Amino acid sequence: MNLFAEIRTLVVDTLAQMAAEGSLPAGLDLSAVAVEPPRDPAHGDMATNAAMVLAKPAGMQPRAIADALAAHLAKDARITSAEVAGPGFLNLRLAASLWQRVVKDALQAGQSYGKSALGQGQRVNVEFVSANPTGPMHVGHVRGAVVGDALSNLLAFAGWNVTREYYINDGGAQVDVLARSAYERYREANGLEPEIREGLYPGDYLIPVGEALKAKYGASLLDQPEDVWLQDVRSFATELMMEEIRSDLRVLGVEMDVFSSEKALYGTGEIEAAIETLRGMDLIYEGVLEPPKGKEPDDWEPRVQTLFRSTAHGDDVDRPVKKSDGSWTYFAPDIAYHYNKVRRGFDALIDIFGADHGGYVKRMKAAVSALSDGKVPLDIKLIQLVKLYKNGEPFKMSKRAGTFVTLRDVVEEAGADVTRFIMLTRKNDVALDFDFAKVLEQSKDNPVFYVQYANARINSVMRKAREAGIVCDDATLATLDLSGMTHEAEIALAKKIAEWPRLIEIAARGNEPHRVAFYLYELASELHGLWNRGNDDPSLRFFQTGNAATSAAKIALARAAGVVIGCGLGILGVTPVEEMR
Repeated sequence: MNLFAEIRTLVVDTLAQMAAEGSLPAGLDLSAVAVEPPRDPAHGDMATNAAMVLAKPAGMQPRAIADALAAHLAKDARITSAEVAGPGFLNLRLAASLWQRVVKDALQAGQSYGKSALGQGQRVNVEFVSANPTGPMHVGHVRGAVVGDALSNLLAFAGWNVTREYYINDGGAQVDVLARSAYERYREANGLEPEIREGLYPGDYLIPVGEALKAKYGASLLDQPEDVWLQDVRSFATELMMEEIRSDLRVLGVEMDVFSSEKALYGTGEIEAAIETLRGMDLIYEGVLEPPKGKEPDDWEPRVQTLFRSTAHGDDVDRPVKKSDGSWTYFAPDIAYHYNKVRRGFDALIDIFGADHGGYVKRMKAAVSALSDGKVPLDIKLIQLVKLYKNGEPFKMSKRAGTFVTLRDVVEEAGADVTRFIMLTRKNDVALDFDFAKVLEQSKDNPVFYVQYANARINSVMRKAREAGIVCDDATLATLDLSGMTHEAEIALAKKIAEWPRLIEIAARGNEPHRVAFYLYELASELHGLWNRGNDDPSLRFFQTGNAATSAAKIALARAAGVVIGCGLGILGVTPVEEMR
């Protein structure tokens, strides 16, 4: 089903044949030989770098290899021309029958079209969101949640066994601040004036928590010293916040497989076990770090600390895991948590962090490299900020949250499908502007509308066909004679459909779900382009009045595009729209 893989196999087999004939040296490494779309579509349908990557190891001029390869490939019925360009790139043009076959492949495979065995069932853990349980999720968490969920869908589609995981940061000082803030709302629920002093969380979202505390404890905690109520209130408030976070995620269409608690690592020996494992590798020592240049990090002290020799695994500087007072740094439980994931048998780990965690990347990769003996790769994706606008003006902050716009603010304003799609219209490490007016407008400039409109147009064609009595289920369409599908605009749409399996593997290898959103926009552009040409040339219209056979063949092309749109939107977690209203 992957036409690019098929043509690459043809190129590689031809090179092997040339070696057997003596026109190429034997034993050449062909792994770097690629077949991909040319940068300029006018140059052909596909291009290969074979001559360029083999010239040096073969001790030959690139053009000499390209000329010989072109002569061999031209003999294959699938290749209509093979032209050498520049220093030795080879541009290929394919027979129209191959593009017609792509349409049939998509229809026969349905929602499995483009699925890959690339992952080979390997177990991958995708940790994302992991928001502190101190309040409702904000717009920054929205983007991380969408990227993580779409990436999980993408990897599953490409053959990985995916676990979605949320790491609850409930072991630090911020949950004590939550408890103190909730206690003030508890006092308020009991008719007292809350003291929301500086450093506490001011949002109204804690008012229901205070009321729930009153329902459970009555007035029994009033005027009690902090050491009496802190632990109970902390646990109670944390659980209520996590219930809200889970609810927020469901609103966005995100379901986690696993919730892991940072607090659960303390007192269980897991942190100690991870550090002792590193110590056994001679990677833990007592020392004093040099003063850092620039801003001083929280974990630096001008005295002896327990340090992880992270420079042995690619970091710029060794990192503290225990402070001079004997308490753990923030890094220590994170090491233990990732060691836990390694011991659970995952073949690969992916962390999706906010942009403010950039300084954590090298140290965390070093820890996983050490604890897995270099066998478990860790990829960390940093999510840049989202700036919210409405009609070009900054969006007002949420009164309920006090200091930020919540996930629910965004979803209630724009809808979950629009929110998810737009969050993937930029690569994760690029800042994103989200204008509520623009993301809801019906124009080509709005990618989610443009893709959904393409799907709606395809469905309108299908409805007309059924009303006309044309049998147009996928199985029937896949059996039709498509030899009349030869117009350049029709072939262009089929070519874009053919790119889908290749796109999936590229996006999955790079952990880049935004590529799916980009591709869907390009596919929609080809569909709309063909549709609009039909306004001037009736022979290009998908529905041919009075000609059921011709209509069915053209409908097959439209429906194949619909199959891919459905697959792509499924990966993004967006529901396809059947008709535009």
